[in-house]
Amino acid sequence: MHKRQFAAAAFLATVVGFSAPAFAQDTDASQTVVATVAGEPVYQSELNETVDQFKGQFGQLSEEQLKAVALSSLIDMKLIVADAEAKGLDETDTFKKRMDQAREQELYNAYFDEEIGNKITDDMLQARYDEEIAKAPKQDEVHARHILVDTKEEAEDIIKQLDDGADFAELAKEHSTGPSGEKGGDLGYFGKGQMVPEFEEVAFALEPGQHTEEPVKTQFGFHVIEVEDKREKAPVPFDQIKDQLRQLIISEKYNEVLGNMKDGDTVVIEDEGLQDAYQAINKQQQ
Repeated sequence: MHKRQFAAAAFLATVVGFSAPAFAQDTDASQTVVATVAGEPVYQSELNETVDQFKGQFGQLSEEQLKAVALSSLIDMKLIVADAEAKGLDETDTFKKRMDQAREQELYNAYFDEEIGNKITDDMLQARYDEEIAKAPKQDEVHARHILVDTKEEAEDIIKQLDDGADFAELAKEHSTGPSGEKGGDLGYFGKGQMVPEFEEVAFALEPGQHTEEPVKTQFGFHVIEVEDKREKAPVPFDQIKDQLRQLIISEKYNEVLGNMKDGDTVVIEDEGLQDAYQAINKQQQ
């Protein structure tokens, strides 16, 4: 849809305040004629496509009003096209050049869809997911609680209470100055690199059920840490990265296809400097 049509439609949307008549429905939308402009039919399928393009742009319009705006835009376009043809604008060199460019772009898009994008199947994505997961390094996670206080003496007193059998979560609620205090100091599961180094080193060294024997000093204060569990980090679920995998495989396939097309002397660049820059860019893309 041409940008001038959208501008016209936007104007119409601001003034449409009537209850638009219902359009006839037909099971064979491609053959249903909803209007005639200069003897040429406007099909229901054309109207449906235009409505789809306009959806979301005019939230204040009802469905029938949106159809009216879409139909008005189609009629405007066909009237202008008919007059442009009558004036021979489709025979000018400028128009023909634009059509050549549009044809190249649409052929590029068609090739990309048919020869690359549409050939990426769910089975291919699943296989690539399994391959990437299998070779990814395993990562451990720790489920820990902590109590953060301002002084070493406070932390030592809490450790003594824990040694005497006090409940860690209750002590955290009572003493911790950290945001997790109200949750009993529960930090949930975390992997390496998510906590400050001093805290992380101690947490990963403890076994489930153990708490620190000495306060752990960090930039935030003094910590008492207790580890509840350790586990191997689960991989990202397939559904969460399916789209990213598709884009990755499409990119690889695209480069492979173009690489084969560029073999030999298919591409010749006369300017040596431009040739070097072209090769550098292609190397980065691959």
